[in-house]
Amino acid sequence: MGQILDEHLQKNEEIESAIAALQQEPTQEMLAHALTVIRRRMNDGGQLVVAVDMPKGSAQMEARTIKTEDGGIWWSAFTSFEEEIRGNSPVMSTFLGNMKQLFETALKTDGINGIIINPWNRTMMLDKGLIRIILGEN
Repeated sequence: MGQILDEHLQKNEEIESAIAALQQEPTQEMLAHALTVIRRRMNDGGQLVVAVDMPKGSAQMEARTIKTEDGGIWWSAFTSFEEEIRGNSPVMSTFLGNMKQLFETALKTDGINGIIINPWNRTMMLDKGLIRIILGEN
């Protein structure tokens, strides 16, 4: 079972490396590179680990949100299970989400600013403008 899961996340370290490079050198060129790497993974059928909550009295899963200091509400997604467990919050329910579907759903969801990849480490905040660029809608 674990082998199948890992397969879908296998090349996500490319995203982690691109984000690390962007953090060290926050330029437009490095941002464009990171977005290109994410788009390539998405087009290859890449997946992210998505943290979810099951609200009481609801059978519907909801993506777990993070509130930033400026009041923004973001979904959180992780490139690997190792990244997900770095957080100091209790163990979360997760599922593997197809990147393209996740990005498309985020664009249609009111009340969120976008998706934070790896909120605890090698973090990249994808607002809806950057998500549109990844999806090729700009």
